[in-house]
Amino acid sequence: MKIGALIPVRLTSERLPGKALKEIAGRPVLYYLLDRIAACRHIAALTDIVVCTTEGADDDPLVEAAIAYGVSVFRGDKNDIIKRFYNAMIRFGFDAVVQVDGDDPLTAVEYMDLTMDRLLSDSSLGIVWSEGLPLGTNCKSFSIAAMERVIRSYQSGQNDTGFIYFFTKTDIVNKAIVEPTTELHVLEGARLTLDYDADFDLFTRILCDLNVHGQIANLTEIVAYLKSHPEIMAINSGLDEEYWQRTKEKARLSYFGTDGARVEIDI
Repeated sequence: MKIGALIPVRLTSERLPGKALKEIAGRPVLYYLLDRIAACRHIAALTDIVVCTTEGADDDPLVEAAIAYGVSVFRGDKNDIIKRFYNAMIRFGFDAVVQVDGDDPLTAVEYMDLTMDRLLSDSSLGIVWSEGLPLGTNCKSFSIAAMERVIRSYQSGQNDTGFIYFFTKTDIVNKAIVEPTTELHVLEGARLTLDYDADFDLFTRILCDLNVHGQIANLTEIVAYLKSHPEIMAINSGLDEEYWQRTKEKARLSYFGTDGARVEIDI
């Protein structure tokens, strides 16, 4: 099997434009995420990591940065990430992919491995994702067969918010969840996703303190760091309610059910 990684990223974010290329300690935020994906034991080569961005000229600097790092790029529809992912998987011949959001530079490498392990161990599964970790550290792994089923069923071409719900909140594909393997990976209230200036301030502190000499901190180390530095964890506290409310408002998604009827996804 050929396994890759897909990262949806664009620079025209409404809340924090250009965030993927904002620099921390002289490196774009995107590079910290690419470091972690490259450490996944299912990724054989940097070129199997694909930055999935749009065809818009605004994203040209992102393409240049990705190529400079050594990963691959796929450019597709601005709003339809499902279509973008499907075409990328076909282009690169992936049988399965680890999928990590571009807003999450501290995604847990351990769970990239675990979700793909579980997916490969059971041919009946279409997607496996982690759940119960700090916001911004979870990930997913899914197969080309699952993507083909979603492509045949989904209706909403505007799915840049909530695209993964076609996999996780419907009966389109068989699914499984990987839960935290230890309490050391659990931290209620932690927010490790990049949407606001306060999030960037938090990542700056964490990455400058933990990414010493290019080492990749594991999830146990990240959680322990936040527990021992509550003042840093508090930098972006209180943003989750707005974050989830916006997701609910924007994710207006529907698909064809098994009886051919249109079904709205309940977020």
